[in-house]
Amino acid sequence: MARKLQWYRHLCNALSALTENPPKGLILLDTLVMQPRQLSLFPRSPAIMPSTIREKLITLLAEDLDFHSANSNYASHQFHSFPAKYPPQLPQKFIAALTEPGDAVLDPMMGSGTTLVEALLAKRQPIGFDTDPLAIRITKVKTTPLDKRKVLEAGNAILTKAHLLSHDQRHLLREEYRQDWDVSTAKFVEYWFDKETQSDLCVLMKEIRRISDESDTQLSSAEALVAFFELVFSAIIITKSGGVSLALDLAHTRPHRAKVIYDMKGDLLWGKEQLHQKHSRLQFISKKLRSVFDEFSDRFHRNVANLPSPEPDYLRPVIEYGDAQRLSLSDDCIDLIVTSPPYASNAIDYMRAHKFSLVWMGFSVNDLGKRRSQTIGGESTAGVVFDDLPSDTLKVVEEVANLDAKKGKVLHRYYSEMTRVLREMYRVLRPGKAAIVVVGSSVMRGRDTETGHCLADIGRAIGFDVPAIGIRNLDRNRRMLPAGATLNQSSQIQQRMHQEYVIGYIKPTKAEI
Repeated sequence: MARKLQWYRHLCNALSALTENPPKGLILLDTLVMQPRQLSLFPRSPAIMPSTIREKLITLLAEDLDFHSANSNYASHQFHSFPAKYPPQLPQKFIAALTEPGDAVLDPMMGSGTTLVEALLAKRQPIGFDTDPLAIRITKVKTTPLDKRKVLEAGNAILTKAHLLSHDQRHLLREEYRQDWDVSTAKFVEYWFDKETQSDLCVLMKEIRRISDESDTQLSSAEALVAFFELVFSAIIITKSGGVSLALDLAHTRPHRAKVIYDMKGDLLWGKEQLHQKHSRLQFISKKLRSVFDEFSDRFHRNVANLPSPEPDYLRPVIEYGDAQRLSLSDDCIDLIVTSPPYASNAIDYMRAHKFSLVWMGFSVNDLGKRRSQTIGGESTAGVVFDDLPSDTLKVVEEVANLDAKKGKVLHRYYSEMTRVLREMYRVLRPGKAAIVVVGSSVMRGRDTETGHCLADIGRAIGFDVPAIGIRNLDRNRRMLPAGATLNQSSQIQQRMHQEYVIGYIKPTKAEI
């Protein structure tokens, strides 16, 4: 008992000093609370006492959140490129400190599933939602254990049959695929993929889809195998170099088509005029075509090596298509939320890159365009429901609107959507539990949108206690800048993407209201 009292006094003294002199990068905030709801879905975990979670959260947010030297190439985290994802060490830190085994960990905007993978590794119950079809595929594959022997057998069979088929029916298959594409999708594929590449991709996808027809395993196992190889297929397209497409960069979401193209032998296919002009950035506008089969084989074997292994105490993740503004969860059922919402005004445009692989999985360009317009942070304001905003947040919106009325509406849309997201997070979180939101700011017409402070402002208005905001400095070389880009102090996209805010929210208990 004496040792516990000594530890408690030490913690109180440390927190007192922290409050009086917060370290650089930590912002301490006042709180405001409102009545929470009461309904449970998962069993309660009493291990984290509500009286200490605020202090723990402040301490965690004051620590190093950069993780620049940390190795993130473990487990299934590198299965597929995904723009602007945070390092796995970030959710790992909060999961380890704020939850116990068996607790429910939610990411309502899960993206590539980093939080869910870490929850699974820590033997927590992973729960995730997203409206991006590729995000759902990525997360399901990254959290689904498979028999490596069966995966290797299936992958080798796919490649063997695809090689044979490519000699006999490659162009027939391409024409068969074209019949299923509408005009817009066909034009998109023709512009962004060389004809030979198209044929090889058609052959590969046909063999992947045959798994479910020919497999003698259970249907769920066959579906998991198909999903695994579809993700390998996608991963050879969406890469920092643009993969097997004609794009120069797809990992950062803003594609540009190569102006100088060489075939796999190194012979020039087109772009002769660029060579004559001796373009100063020739290396950044040139691309050599790659073998679809070689790229698929390399990625397939890399991903197999990091497949999650079946375990007897495996907690099956809950992964569903769903809007974070309307979660299909009961009240008071979640023990921790760790998430990263999109930037305002589609600053990171996920769907623009993801359609490069989704068109091969049966999605049309027009359908994906509609989905893009409906995602949080979109630019369309037609038919949007605008929420009332707290005064400080409204002031930021009005200042942007004074510079550009349309941009002001776009920002109002974003903060309205995030109000509904935070309201849902408050509803599903258990009283006395925490939520972590990692968000970057945007610049509109030269005005910083102050996203971190505004989301804290909105959270307090909803009823959250927001004790602090941590600062995470981004490794620009590893995360945000497109291939070949150099630092440009006048670039708005580069200016706004050097830091992120890590906002800590706590849902008060009844006793604290």
